Parts: sequence; structure tokens; C-alpha cells
Amino acid sequence: MNPLVQLAAEEAQNPLIPPIPELIVGFVAFLIVFYFLAKKLLPNINKVLDERREAIEGGIEKADAAKTEAESVLEQYKAQLAEARHEAARLRQEATEQGTAIIAEMKAEGQRQREEIIAAGHAQIEADRKAAASALRQDVGKLATDLAGKLVGESLEDHARQSRTIDRFLDEVEAKAEAAR
Repeated sequence: MNPLVQLAAEEAQNPLIPPIPELIVGFVAFLIVFYFLAKKLLPNINKVLDERREAIEGGIEKADAAKTEAESVLEQYKAQLAEARHEAARLRQEATEQGTAIIAEMKAEGQRQREEIIAAGHAQIEADRKAAASALRQDVGKLATDLAGKLVGESLEDHARQSRTIDRFLDEVEAKAEAAR
């Protein structure tokens, strides 16, 4: 064949330019696929994307709400903690005041009991002194009567006389003792 004819035949079958009937069939197939994608697949994809976006936005809103609630709970906790600390300080102060009051009460009670014991001791000493003085007065009176009886030479057995003599003698001794003070 002639090289020119061959070149012309090759030009008719250029692989870069497809034949016209193939172009028409390809275009129709493209329209069918495009229609199917636009009517069936694209709404489903958009629906899924919308659901996903709503879920993400809802999750963000939930996270913000949870964060706000957590901050609120934290503030409440801090307020309760501060209140508890204040209450503990108040209780400590009250306990200290009560302890001080109890100590003061116990000191006053101890002082009162001490005074009672001292007063009872003084009363007992006074009673013992009076008893001793009475016993001494009787003994001294008996000894004085016996001694006076021996000196005078007569018996002073009369009890009334003896008591008067003893009382007079002891009164004189007490008066001299008080005058000497």
C-alpha cells in the first residue's frame, strides 16, 4: 500500500479520538450513572453527613453542658468545703471556750471545797479546843480543889462551892491571860 493511503487510514483511527457511536453510548451511560448518584446515593450521603454533624454538634453541646455542670459542682464543693472549715473553726473555738469555762468552774469548785474543808477544820479545831478547855477546866478545878483542901486543911467536897471556886479561879486566870496579850 501506498504510504499515503496508509497514513490516511491511520489518521482515521486515531486512538485519542474515540468513534462517535462510542461517545454517545458513553455519554448516555454517564447520564444514567449521574442520575442514579444524584437521586439515590447523594441524598443518603447527605443524610449521613447531616446526622454526623448533628451528633458532633450535640456531643459538643453535651460536653459544654457537662463542663458547665462540673464547674457548678466544683463551686458548690468549694463552698461546702469553706463552710465545713468555718464550722470546724467555730466548733474548735466553742470547745476551747467550753474547756476554759469548765476549767474555771473546776477551779471555783476546788476553791469552794477548800474553803469548806478549811472552815470545817477550823470548826473542828475550835470544838476540840473547847472540849480540851472544858476537860482541862475540870481537871484543873479538881486539882485546885484538892490542893486548896490540903492547904486550907478542910475538905471542899461541896460540889456547888467547888464549882464556884473553880470558876472564879479560872476566870481570874483567863482575865490575866487576856490582859497580857
